Amino acid sequence: MTSEPDLTWRDLRNPDVLVASAFGVGMLKPAPGTWASAFALLVWWYVVPPLLWWEGLILATGVALFGWWLCERICQRWGIGDAGALVIDEVAGMFYVLALAPAGLLWGLAAFVLFRALDIWKPGPIGWCDRQVKGGLGVMLDDCVAGLAGGGVLWITAIALA
Repeated sequence: MTSEPDLTWRDLRNPDVLVASAFGVGMLKPAPGTWASAFALLVWWYVVPPLLWWEGLILATGVALFGWWLCERICQRWGIGDAGALVIDEVAGMFYVLALAPAGLLWGLAAFVLFRALDIWKPGPIGWCDRQVKGGLGVMLDDCVAGLAGGGVLWITAIALA
């Protein structure tokens, strides 16, 4: 398995790649994960109806499970690992952090910045998941853990500020 496949814009003709790349957002350079996180934030604000925190967690978990299945299919079909173009993991991770963050523009921006920092830095269990877990689950797990950790930080911060 290689860590960086040769997925191209032409590969978006495959429905699996189209969805796993967040409808092509994962093909944007540089920093496809950052583009995908911004995309997820916009989808959360403008497409997803207002949700209770537990409803948001259910939605994020649904995206994560679907992403796991999808990325496993892609990893096997293309013989690749965690390709930069596969960004459904960033979407799921952002949905987790947003589900736990209070509503509002500043909280949404804080969620974005915190999630990106955790996803790039990969402290503790996030880094372990990234290094040790392979396949479709490996693509998804580190970002989901980062999203839950970031959401937990924002949840505790909001309680402390209340």
